[in-house]
Amino acid sequence: LDGDDPEHINWLVEKASERAIQFNISGVNYSLTQGVVKNIIPAIASTNAIIAAVCTNEALKLVTSCNPFLDNYLFYSGDEGIHSYSFCFEKDPDCLVCGNRQGSVTISGDATLQDLIDELKVNRSFQLKAPTLTCGDTNLYFQNPKELEELTRPNLDKKLCDLFETGSTLTTTDQTLPTSLQVTVSFS
Repeated sequence: LDGDDPEHINWLVEKASERAIQFNISGVNYSLTQGVVKNIIPAIASTNAIIAAVCTNEALKLVTSCNPFLDNYLFYSGDEGIHSYSFCFEKDPDCLVCGNRQGSVTISGDATLQDLIDELKVNRSFQLKAPTLTCGDTNLYFQNPKELEELTRPNLDKKLCDLFETGSTLTTTDQTLPTSLQVTVSFS
């Protein structure tokens, strides 16, 4: 069914009108039928006008430097009158997701890679679920795909001091992280 094909819409209007008569439904017309088929949501012109005015105002302030411009967020609530304000979302420098913080862990050099993975899972700073670890160009352990997991599984039983030096930075990915995380591992 093509919402832009007049033949399709006319046929649908005809069938919808038959059903409307059968169930006493009024208001079936071409425009309404096409709107339903194409999932068209009627826009409220005043909301569009307000957003356009805010964009124009911000562009004017940016170009002319006549006032401070919007930092990064505008909230508009027009339910019971007009109210808007803007504020800045601040980054938490210690946030592992949006901050610039690198994580660090201190663990025995005689601990195994599995011990390190377990620490990353229970450590309150990380709380990872299924971390994948690399050190430079060396793949230490991959959770997925199955082939890489099988290939890197023998590393789980190896001592950390045999895999990398103290102070090495590991790149960690996990389903709980939107991006990779750099974790510096120091041996105790």
